[in-house]
Amino acid sequence: MKMETLLLHNGNELDLQTGASSIPIYQASTFHQFDLDNPGLFDYTRSGNPTRQALEDTIAKLEGGCRGFAFASGMAAISTVLLLLSKGDHLIVSQDVYGGTYRILTQVLSRFGIDSTFVDTTDTKAITEALRPNTKGIYVETPSNPTLKVTDLRQVAKIASENQLLSIVDNTFLTPYYQQPLSFGFDIVVHSATKFLGGHSDVIAGLVAVKDEELANKVKMLQNSFGAVLGVQDSWLILRGIKTLQARLDVSTKNAGILARWLQDHTEVAKVYYTGLSDHDGHHIQTKQSSGHGAVFSFDVGSEAKAKQLLQKIRLPIVAVSLGSVESILSYPAMMSHAAMPIEVRLKHGITDGLLRFSVGLENVEDLIDDLTQALDFKISFSVAR
Repeated sequence: MKMETLLLHNGNELDLQTGASSIPIYQASTFHQFDLDNPGLFDYTRSGNPTRQALEDTIAKLEGGCRGFAFASGMAAISTVLLLLSKGDHLIVSQDVYGGTYRILTQVLSRFGIDSTFVDTTDTKAITEALRPNTKGIYVETPSNPTLKVTDLRQVAKIASENQLLSIVDNTFLTPYYQQPLSFGFDIVVHSATKFLGGHSDVIAGLVAVKDEELANKVKMLQNSFGAVLGVQDSWLILRGIKTLQARLDVSTKNAGILARWLQDHTEVAKVYYTGLSDHDGHHIQTKQSSGHGAVFSFDVGSEAKAKQLLQKIRLPIVAVSLGSVESILSYPAMMSHAAMPIEVRLKHGITDGLLRFSVGLENVEDLIDDLTQALDFKISFSVAR
């Protein structure tokens, strides 16, 4: 089946016992064992629950993996996966990785003897030069957050395979609807399901899909041991959100392309970062390895003062952390998603004080353009202020 159909018909859309068109919410912490010698599939919800299992089976099916896992947040998913590493191990990471991922690597796992090197993973030579005898894995985001650098999935998977490394990719921006990294040879895919998979700014969740059973057993052990599992009501909300992913993401992506091209020609915008623009450095790779460019782009207005002024004047997008919802969301990475990153590191990676990240929603695109037009009118505002 094509992905549009698979989002709705993946084997987890119906309750097989009753025929209900929605998987029931099994609001239970524990399960009676009718026969101790032949225990049931579920015994305690931390270890497994039918509602969560339906979601986990769904993400595995959509990503082309053997098994899936649902966590209490995107960072719970990422952190649990990173626990596959041990003391003395070394990890190569995309340099402009999400701020929360940077924080867990540099402020938490580093205390346990797990070392990380941040490199430009769009440059395969930089990856190979970062290899050490104790390197155990490569972790990438593509497109990256927030400058949308595109890493060649085939090339990274090849490097990982040749060096017997674990390969992990954050697929939050594109979802399996647009991009399926396991098909390129990656071992693990992680998602902040809070974003496009949930799609309504009303649930926090993380998902993982794994390529093979041996690795899946290790992740399952960590999930059960660490215990940062997704609750059953939140599991149901993500299942519901996935059903409309195609319709939501296609409209938001179309709007994002229109807005990115419009902003590119605006005199108050210094630079636009969007893989859908033909002059983006990663445009051709993105086109080869995914079926869409996504609904997120970033643009630089040149200074902190202008960025903050725009955020004060904007009317339609909400000004908030997060992305991937039905409503547009404008974020200020320097003080939001990447606040945990030291300023010198942030600036080195192009996350300037004038950079804004735009997650485009389902509004009429002309209304969004009108709103941005008035918000970008800095000259009037500055003259009034003086």
